[in-house]
Amino acid sequence: MEFIIPIKGEVKFNITLDPTVWIFDDRRIDLDEFFSGKYEYKDELEEYTKVTSAHWSREIIEGATYPPTLKTEKKYERTKVLTSTFGVELKQFILNAEPLKNATILVVETSEGDHSFPFTELDSLLLKFSHKGKPLREDGPVHVLKKDGSNINNPIKYVTAFRIE
Repeated sequence: MEFIIPIKGEVKFNITLDPTVWIFDDRRIDLDEFFSGKYEYKDELEEYTKVTSAHWSREIIEGATYPPTLKTEKKYERTKVLTSTFGVELKQFILNAEPLKNATILVVETSEGDHSFPFTELDSLLLKFSHKGKPLREDGPVHVLKKDGSNINNPIKYVTAFRIE
C-alpha cells in the first residue's frame, strides 16, 4: 500500500500528502476526545497570543524561571501519541492546493470506488491517520470521517487520491 496521497485535478498546485508525519503536526486532533464531546476547538493564533502574553507578563514580574513539570509533560505527550487515535481536518490541505474557480466537487478515490462531496461539505471532513497509536497500514493510509460522527463505524477506507472537479 502506498502511504502518499495526491491531491490532483482542477487545482493550481498538485500536491501530495504524507500521513505518516502528521503525528508531529500541531493541527492533529485526538479523535477519542473529539467524538466523545470533550474536544475543544482552539484558534492557533489566539492560543499562541495568550501563552506568549502570559509568559511575557510572568518574566517581567518574576524573572526567567523554568517550570519543574516540563519533563513529566513531555512524557505524558509521548505516551498519548503512542496510545491515542488521531486525525486532521481535510479542508486545510485542499485549500493549499488552491482549487480553480470552476471546481465545486471533491472526489475521494479509493481502491473500492469513488465518493463525491460538494465543497460546501469540506468543513465537515476529517482524515483519521492513526488508531491507538498505530498507522492505518491495513486499510489506510487514511480514513475519511464526518465530524458529526455519522460514518464513524463505516468510514471511507483505502484512500488512494483526492481529485478536485
